[in-house]
Amino acid sequence: MSLFIYNSLSRQKEEFTPLHPGIATLYVCGPTVYGHAHLGHAKSYVSFDVVVKWLRHLGYTVKYIQNITDVGHLTDDADEGEDKIAKQARLEKTDPMEIAQYYTRSYYEDMDRLGVDRPNIAPTATGHIPEQIALIKKLMENGHAYEVNGNVYFSVSSFPDYGRLSGRTDQEAQQSGGRVASRSEKRHPADFALWKKAETGHLMKWDSPWSTGYPGWHAECSAMAMKYLGDTIDIHGGGMENKFPHHECEIAQSEAATGKPYVRYWMHNNMVTVNGTKMGKSLKNSVNLKDLFQTIPPIVIRFFILQSHYRSPLDFSETAIRASQSGLEKLQETWRALATAAPGSEELDTAGYEERFTDAMNDDFNTPIAISVLFDLARAVNTALNSKQGLSENSLEECKKIFESCGHDVLGIIETGNTESSQGKAAGKEMVDDIVSILLDVRKQARQNKDFALSDLIRDRLADSGVAIKDTKEGAEWSISENK
Repeated sequence: MSLFIYNSLSRQKEEFTPLHPGIATLYVCGPTVYGHAHLGHAKSYVSFDVVVKWLRHLGYTVKYIQNITDVGHLTDDADEGEDKIAKQARLEKTDPMEIAQYYTRSYYEDMDRLGVDRPNIAPTATGHIPEQIALIKKLMENGHAYEVNGNVYFSVSSFPDYGRLSGRTDQEAQQSGGRVASRSEKRHPADFALWKKAETGHLMKWDSPWSTGYPGWHAECSAMAMKYLGDTIDIHGGGMENKFPHHECEIAQSEAATGKPYVRYWMHNNMVTVNGTKMGKSLKNSVNLKDLFQTIPPIVIRFFILQSHYRSPLDFSETAIRASQSGLEKLQETWRALATAAPGSEELDTAGYEERFTDAMNDDFNTPIAISVLFDLARAVNTALNSKQGLSENSLEECKKIFESCGHDVLGIIETGNTESSQGKAAGKEMVDDIVSILLDVRKQARQNKDFALSDLIRDRLADSGVAIKDTKEGAEWSISENK
């Protein structure tokens, strides 16, 4: 069976045929770095991590780009409001670049713990200002953009296909614009900003032919995707909430600039809910990954995410996560049993399990079905191992290969290293978490008692040991160096 991908643009599954044989190009919208990663980020980047791993498993050379948005993403996700990073910098009484750098490091720490592979290239918006200016110049030259008072806008009426991804009409786009719709300097309310003139006091700004300012949020992804992957890319991924306006605008500005198809397969992951309610910072139910990791192993979070198809919503609850933890432990126990079993005589036909796993993954990366195949194999393995005959040496090796290839290499949910060593590392990590938490409690009490000498001593000694402390309104947060 060939690989089929659900294309959000055509709204149907299509056989995957890359533009260049043997090479798959993939661009996924990365985070806007103004806060710690939450479960919604994990849902997206774990899902696309499996996409990358499966493509590589199939033999493709994958060129994977995931950007970091560190400027230009405004609070209303369109053309109005304050820059999200600048706003957070004001709240934390520091400058935007420090915010971007701090939360970028935090993001990668969390993704590393989830077993998410780093992209081939992780470009930043601030590192590609010249490319974005060049894209905007091209759009102005060919009549798709115009300048008003130092701001540059894309003319939606110049691109008849605007709205084909999201299914929104011009009227719907106009109504969704809210405050944007009332801006008289735009020729059409649905037009979107390519360049914004910086207001007085705005720190993140650059010189351009139109004004000293900064690029609009949508420009960065087109500029960076096309720089590193070419005018037409195979797969573009992101959250479902990015269909409009972000991805819609990407298509318009990219295809208007090049006259070529921008993306061949659009993939969108669904949202995360908490006890049936949409997760969001405004609703104060956002689930911070660092908080989750205090009580739930990251690999359990990864397993929990992959039990839901990437296009299906994921509902988080304590009951669901504990059920996932129990289920994953059963798979891990089977692996440990395989790793320590002595050869017997019973033969187990594993070909059918491999075929079913492959069929599931080739059917639009259906991880829930793929995981169910591993459970079926685990039941068969446990039955055989508990019998008098035991599994033959050949069957033991074949079962191990499936767990390693499918469970570890592709899904990233089975720890196949030395069993005793991995258990010891897990216990050691839990001990470090407990010790740091105790020290932070002591430090908090010292600060309340105005014993700042003791407070600073704890902070400095932890820093010497590779534990960084950051004081926030919600309390002290810490992260540990991977090198320690």
